[in-house]
Order: sequence, then structure tokens, then C-alpha cells
Amino acid sequence: MANDKLRVFGKYFPVFLNYGFSLLVQRIQALIHRYTWKNLPSSQNVVVIGGSFAGITLARRLAESLPSGYKVVLIEKNSHFNYTFNFPRYSVVPEREQRAFIPYTGIMANTPKGIFEQVQDVAVGVREGDVVELASGRKIPFAYLAIATGVTQSPPAKLLAREKADACGELRALQTRIQDASRIAIVGAGAVGVQMAGDIKSFYPEKSVLLIHSRQQLMSSFGVRLHEYVLGKLQTMGIDIMLGERPELPRTAAWEGGELTFKGVKDEQFDLIIPCTGQTPNSSIIEQFCPTAVSSKTKRILVNPTLQLKSDVKTNAQIHNIFSLGDVAETGGPKMARAGMIQADVVQENILALINGRKLKTYKPMSIEGSLKLSLGMDEHVMYVKHEDGDEFLYGGKSSNVDLEVEKAWKMFGGDMETNKAS
Repeated sequence: MANDKLRVFGKYFPVFLNYGFSLLVQRIQALIHRYTWKNLPSSQNVVVIGGSFAGITLARRLAESLPSGYKVVLIEKNSHFNYTFNFPRYSVVPEREQRAFIPYTGIMANTPKGIFEQVQDVAVGVREGDVVELASGRKIPFAYLAIATGVTQSPPAKLLAREKADACGELRALQTRIQDASRIAIVGAGAVGVQMAGDIKSFYPEKSVLLIHSRQQLMSSFGVRLHEYVLGKLQTMGIDIMLGERPELPRTAAWEGGELTFKGVKDEQFDLIIPCTGQTPNSSIIEQFCPTAVSSKTKRILVNPTLQLKSDVKTNAQIHNIFSLGDVAETGGPKMARAGMIQADVVQENILALINGRKLKTYKPMSIEGSLKLSLGMDEHVMYVKHEDGDEFLYGGKSSNVDLEVEKAWKMFGGDMETNKAS
């Protein structure tokens, strides 16, 4: 596995080099833009709906590059940026949950004054005449629109609350339930389920933890090699694993105990059942405006390679000034934060291209966008990537950082964790 680390670096070195150069160019251009952009009374809106990884990256890139006469409006329902990668850890470990919520205020600190407006609200629809309608009744006109509304998942993968204090309360509620339970079942062995199982067992080794998955492979959207590695690590930790089982979950949304029925086995009682299954794309915003742009199979928003909304599947006709990206969009790329952030660069370049009359760029997914860093308990993790040619790279590592390096995210998004974490 140590050799895999060198192989990854060798195989993707040109990608890393190109990304580093692009980032340097972006920083130089952003610095120039900060002193050349002018806030005009007639500025048109470039609206971004959704302030998670894809949406906030796009909003920031636009705020660093739009010409005078345009400004960015970010519509996001949450009061703070939700660093969802740490939700499983902070569902288990108490008194750290505040660190998963990063203020939006610092994200645009180095952009021109007046180029950015943040609206905390829910976008309920796109209307004729290029208008976004909000739940509050406000209507925001747009010259260009980008939809990055992501997916809905059951807590703790995503939380229900929109305000930081209430979201922290959700995490604390699960912490308490875990502390009080002796026998815990986790249903679903994607990244969230695996991390929950590993964290519970490593921080509370006395508890009985059962991880249940409907398929025969853990992390089933990745390769077999990752499954074998994760399976071995979890079993070594003392976690029981049941594959090929799809028990019916309790009807209530609350975390509670109950019985689960398995094939050929009598009902088993658990003190706590934690569902970690299912994703629902948040595509309803576009259904009335353009129902043919939503996949009948996946419910994701259909886009062309330019990431413009596909309004006619048969002809690939598109709505030129509406884009979609991230997990809600049928882009052909991985459903990962890194992929959404790369798509943000494509959308940003294409909006500028439309403004300036240039040729549009197409999005071509790369395997590195689907690379994964998965925590396996208190102090271990595994890195994994599967190349287009089927070659799998995997190597493990140790880490003593309980917060899973969340401070890097705070820095990236312009926040001061030490000042804000308790607020």
C-alpha cells in the first residue's frame, strides 16, 4: 500500500501541477479584479442557489471574476456553511459540534464591496421571465442562474435545522442517544454508515455495534479493494457486519430503539437504530418550470456537457442561461464534493464566456474527482481512488486529529475557528 501512494502521485502529478498553476492564475486575477470591478446601479444578478461545496465555490469564483455590471446573489437556507464531512464524528464525540458550522461572512472577505449578496431563504421555483421565487415571497431576477441544491439525506448525513444552534442541538441529541445505548444498529454502509460505526466502536469500545448493508459489498459505489480493506478494519475493531440485508426501518424519523427483522432470523432488539441510507436530489425547484429537465429515473437535473440545463432530452436543446452542478445534477461525474467544486470552475468560465461572447467549455469528469479519504475510527483513515482504466489505489494512514482537520476548512472559507466555534 505504501507503493500505492507513490503510484498515485506519479499517475496524477500532471493533474496536480495543472491545478496548482490554475489556482495561482485565479489568485492573481482575483487580486486585479478586486480593484477594477465597479458597482453599477444597473448591475444584473448572477444567482446561485445552494451554499454547500459546489455552490459556495461557484459563488466565490464569480465574485472574483464577474465584470462590472454583474453581481452574485447566493440563496442558501442555512445560517452557516455545514461541513458535513464531520457530522458523523460530531454525532459521536461531544462538545465539538460547533466546529462543523462555518460562518458565511468570511467567504467573500477579499472580493469587491457590493459584488456579493447572501440571502438566507428557500428557493421554491424558477418562473418565466428569469425570476427565482423564494419561500418568503421575494422574487429575484437573474441574468444567469446556477442550481447547486444538492441532495436530501437523513440525519446525521445532513441535518434538518437551518440555524446553527438548532443544528448543534440535533448532533447533541444523537450524542446522548449513543451514550445511553448498549446495542446499536447502523443501517447503510456508505461513507456515513461506515464512519459512524467506526467512531462509535472506537470511542465507546464497550458498546455492541452492528453495521447492516443491503448489498454484498461495503461502500458499494467504490471498488472491491476498498470493501475488503474496510471490512477487515471494522471486523478488527469488533464491529459486527451483516451484508445482503434490508430490514424495515422504524417509521419515525427520531433516533430510537426497536426491532429489526432479518432474512431467516428472528427479530433482534436494539437500543438505538441509526438509518444511514438514501439520497433524494433537491430538483423540485425546476420541475414546474421545465419538467423535461428532470430525470424520471434519478430525479436529478439533466444537463449538457457545458452544464447548461437540458430542456429537451431528444434534441439536447438547452436553456442557455441556466446551469446545474454538484450532486443534484446528472453530470456524469462522481457525486463528491471535489467533483462539484471542479464543476463550479466550468460553470464560472461558461457564464463569463456567455457574457463576453466566447466559446463555452465542456465538463469532462476525471477519476481524481472521486477520490476518497475515509476515517475508520478514532485515529485511522484510508485513501482510495479508482482510475478510468480500472486501476485501484489504496493506502491507509494514522491521524490523531479528533476534528478531522476541520480547521483547514475554516481557513479555506475565511473563518476563524477559535473565535467563532462557541458562538
